[in-house]
Amino acid sequence: MSAPIDTTNNAEARRPRTPWQLFWERLRRRRFALAGAWVLVGLYAMALFASFVAPGNPERQDRERFFHPPTVPRIQGWWLVVPRYEQTKGGAFVYKARVDDVKPVRFFVRGDPHKLLWMIPTTVHLFGTGEGNHPILLFGTDQFGRDIFARILYGSQVSLSIGLVGIALSFSFGMLIGGASGYVGGKADTLVMRLCELIMSIPGLYLILSLRATFPPKLSSTHVYLLIVVILSFVGWASMARVIRGMALSLRERQFVLAARALGVPAWRIIVRHILPNTLSYVIVAATLSVPYYILGEVVLSYLSVGIQEPDASWGNMLTAAQNTEHLQSYPWLLAPGAAIFVTVLAFNFLGDGLRDAADTKSN
Repeated sequence: MSAPIDTTNNAEARRPRTPWQLFWERLRRRRFALAGAWVLVGLYAMALFASFVAPGNPERQDRERFFHPPTVPRIQGWWLVVPRYEQTKGGAFVYKARVDDVKPVRFFVRGDPHKLLWMIPTTVHLFGTGEGNHPILLFGTDQFGRDIFARILYGSQVSLSIGLVGIALSFSFGMLIGGASGYVGGKADTLVMRLCELIMSIPGLYLILSLRATFPPKLSSTHVYLLIVVILSFVGWASMARVIRGMALSLRERQFVLAARALGVPAWRIIVRHILPNTLSYVIVAATLSVPYYILGEVVLSYLSVGIQEPDASWGNMLTAAQNTEHLQSYPWLLAPGAAIFVTVLAFNFLGDGLRDAADTKSN
């Protein structure tokens, strides 16, 4: 007598799955995409809690530690310790670690006052030595004696958030304009598309620089940040509007749209409730792939000294210190913001490629 056939797995295999379930199954098989997602989660978490993770104030200048090299923690016995560095007589800004003067790395120590999540005043930091004359400088200091690691963390709040805010504005605007243009058609569609082609025909960098030059040069970093977001959003909405318009031309002839129109549903409601939701799969992928361009746009503006200005930190204006080739050869840790930009852009590209493959119904 033959053994009974186990139909449990077969039933699971035949169980119908929604498009989103199929999407997540395909995405989980993309390891590089998941790795990029986790890297981005870590970067945004550190940016959110930058004041807590940073061991000190990023604007404080230590006049005894110009171009201080990165502090390398090491294990001594049961403790993780950091040595103190002192300048040698071999030349200016040449430091040597003193192995006889070490301090243990402590966690949740008292330090410079800051506001956790921009609201909660506190003096607790994630790590440190607890002594101001014995700091932990993981990425060294710059030409003004400022902690590069702390400045990278605070700068990430600008450089990382500007991509998300810019994408939210430009893609929302592009979706609405493109969806309405494709659904309505006619002369309005022609006018909107010619405007999009005009904006897209202008080189993006020159357009950004031209728009930025129209504003007063002496603005606070908050105003500059908002202006950069507006400029990048103005540059980026046109390409999204063209793609959404093409999708709307196809969707407006679908049965569910024709049924809504026959029932007398207003045009704006058809666009918002029926046209645009059916473009989200493309929009999510395109947004993920476009965020790095917004981050690099801020970096370029700040690097050219028309973006975030000193003493506020962003990854772009921190790289201006690397313009001096002599400094760059002697103090290579000044390129640490460039490494942060590279890792962030690479993680977004990995995630975007994975989302694009997962959204492709023909992929395995």
